[in-house]
Amino acid sequence: MFHSWSIARRLFVANLLFVLVLTAVFGAFSVVEARDRAYDNAGGRMLSLATSIANNPLVLEAAGTADPSSVLQPYARDVMEDADADFITIMAPDRTRWTHPRSEELGKPYIGTIEPALRGEIFTEVTAGTLGPSVRTIAPVKDTDGTVKALVAAGVTVRTVDTDVAERLGVIGGIALVVLTFGSFASWLLGRYLRSVTRGWGPEQLAQLFAYYESVLHSVREGVILIDTHGKAVMYNDQAAELLGLEPSDADRSPDAAPKLSELPFDGSLRALFESGRPAHDEIHLTGSRILVVNQAPAVGPVPERSRQKPAVYGTVATIRDRTEIESLGTELQTMKTLSDALRAQTHEHANRLHMIVSLLELGRTPQALEFATKDLELSQQLTDDMVASVDEPVMSALVMGKAAEAHERGVELVVRTSGSSGVRGLEIQDLVTILGNLLDNAIDAAAGGEFPRQVELSVEAGPAAVEFLVKDSGRGIDPDSIDDVLQYGFSTKSAEGNPRGAHGRGVGLALVRQAVQRLDGTMTISNPGGAQFHVVLPAPVPEEEKA
Repeated sequence: MFHSWSIARRLFVANLLFVLVLTAVFGAFSVVEARDRAYDNAGGRMLSLATSIANNPLVLEAAGTADPSSVLQPYARDVMEDADADFITIMAPDRTRWTHPRSEELGKPYIGTIEPALRGEIFTEVTAGTLGPSVRTIAPVKDTDGTVKALVAAGVTVRTVDTDVAERLGVIGGIALVVLTFGSFASWLLGRYLRSVTRGWGPEQLAQLFAYYESVLHSVREGVILIDTHGKAVMYNDQAAELLGLEPSDADRSPDAAPKLSELPFDGSLRALFESGRPAHDEIHLTGSRILVVNQAPAVGPVPERSRQKPAVYGTVATIRDRTEIESLGTELQTMKTLSDALRAQTHEHANRLHMIVSLLELGRTPQALEFATKDLELSQQLTDDMVASVDEPVMSALVMGKAAEAHERGVELVVRTSGSSGVRGLEIQDLVTILGNLLDNAIDAAAGGEFPRQVELSVEAGPAAVEFLVKDSGRGIDPDSIDDVLQYGFSTKSAEGNPRGAHGRGVGLALVRQAVQRLDGTMTISNPGGAQFHVVLPAPVPEEEKA
């Protein structure tokens, strides 16, 4: 049953027991201290009383008479009433009582210690006499020579002292009750707070939950990062560390040791999202080498019961997915679609030309048919020969030829100029497709929407130190104020209307180009010399034989 208790209940019971024990200890200590103090006060009062009586000349004079009791007994009774003492016994040095509260005890020996008093000392003791246990002080009565002529014993019974203590116990009990009440109330308030914070779970359940949480955090394939209200990354899993380029996080690390967002290597848009704490749903953010899909939501605490207060917000939780491969495959698919469309257009055009040649042959105009076929073959082979002869990269040649066919289909002339020999061969195919394919797509779209003559120029220069791509179109160009914006993911100046690709891919291409160029340590500049011009410079790749 104990293991099923919540932390709040355990703390309440423990604190209540502590208050009870503390109250009991405090009460016992107070009782003992009050009793000791009462006995000390009684002893001090009897000491003053016995000393005063012993110093009274009447006592010394009566001690020398034949019947001291006749003088001293009335005197002792008067003093007992005035001093609130239970008994005053004046006796001879041989213990014979001269005074006593009970007349029948006169002449009988005194019960108690008198030896120190016979030596001239004054002392106090607790002992039992004819009236029961009492606190008494014995003082000697001396003559001018210092001889002890009589003894005076003044005292109060223990019952009287205990009565005084009992009167104080009411105050002590009241204080203990107040302490117990306030302690219990404080325990209840603390338990209520803990119940709201821990949601009524016990420590074993919380330990199990933390084990689940840590296991889930490090086993999910998505990156997870927890950010508190002070802008600290208090926790992130291994996948998030890999995607964001962070050092692995220790699950047991103190929140005070967590790094701030300003200390982590985040890119601009991603840093702005994390610092803002705003909700986000499937937002795309580009880092140096990755395309990330980010979801972000606030970490909200439990809603207080029967309270109009808003639940506490402890920070934000962001999940991160890697979309780099998906975008890369999408780009490659779009390129393949472009090539497929180009092949379909060439097939249609080739069929028309074949019909033309067959018709000329049927009409008996063989020389004209031969001349038409020869010129058509020369025009078709020219671009391929130029690309293959200048740049030894068949993938780029195929890409450019496909884009040339697409441009021709849309009424745009693609002019290709190449120089160099083998500087392109070491570049990754995916990077070539991403950079050149997206630049040509944007240029063809811009030229197709512009005035005649519609033209796109592509210059490829592959040197020993760098590879340069220059793509220029005859379109309207780019607004100088928007040059930085066009490189951001999701920003586009195109509309879906009139675009053969529709709305797909808008605001993505140039962002992917920028990412690829940065990953390859290259540079890209944008200008408007009569149209948009993109100049990309990439370091020449190291040949495989030199790497080996």
